[in-house]
Amino acid sequence: MKTNQKTVLVTGAARGIGQAIALQFAQAGHRILFCDLKKQDCVETLALLQKQGVEARAFACDVSNKKQVDRLLRQIQKEYKHIDILVNNAGIFPFQSFLKMTEKEWDRVIDVNLKSAFLVTQASLKLMKSGSKIVFISSIAAFVSFVGLSHYSASKGALGALVRALALELAPLKINVNAVAPGAIDTPGATGKQSAAQKKKSAKAIAWGRFGKAEEIASAVSFLSSEQAEYITGQTLVVDGGYTLV
Repeated sequence: MKTNQKTVLVTGAARGIGQAIALQFAQAGHRILFCDLKKQDCVETLALLQKQGVEARAFACDVSNKKQVDRLLRQIQKEYKHIDILVNNAGIFPFQSFLKMTEKEWDRVIDVNLKSAFLVTQASLKLMKSGSKIVFISSIAAFVSFVGLSHYSASKGALGALVRALALELAPLKINVNAVAPGAIDTPGATGKQSAAQKKKSAKAIAWGRFGKAEEIASAVSFLSSEQAEYITGQTLVVDGGYTLV
């Protein structure tokens, strides 16, 4: 085992950005623990991680459910003792107009995107020590508006406030807390249903002229989780190809 090997926990890593984050940490030789709603959804990510030759473990967990989160962290504590890097990536973004939005739809987005960050982070901190890193996956929806995503924008805006408050509270423990805010990223969940023509049209709204790649978000997360980011805390790094500039 590498002496600099870290134990990394990534939520919502069955596909898309979460999967890319897990793979990038694996390429650095770290131990990868990851979860998603259903264990069968984790098969692809687990296979890709094992191809990297690293220790990897998949868990089924609804991160918006305290009992399931506590059970997950107890299992991790029993088998792995500690967590060095936590990436709160789990999130959903179902489009719905504000006037038609039900309380259940609102609660589900807030629970998955915001409450889960509270639950997983609070439970994980019991297994973290000085020098550990916490990274939240936010969104440019915390800064700019999108029709049909008022619940999503609210959850991501609140996440930014949580990052700042938690960074201040954990500073005496020397645990860094930051966030990455992706723009329009080419993932199955975000662009999978768009035609090539639709994607080309949408890309015109981005200063860089293209959608971002999940690997580019993973690189930002990797940086904020590294020793090079030791003096960075309470910040949200926007990775959007200039989307919020135009």
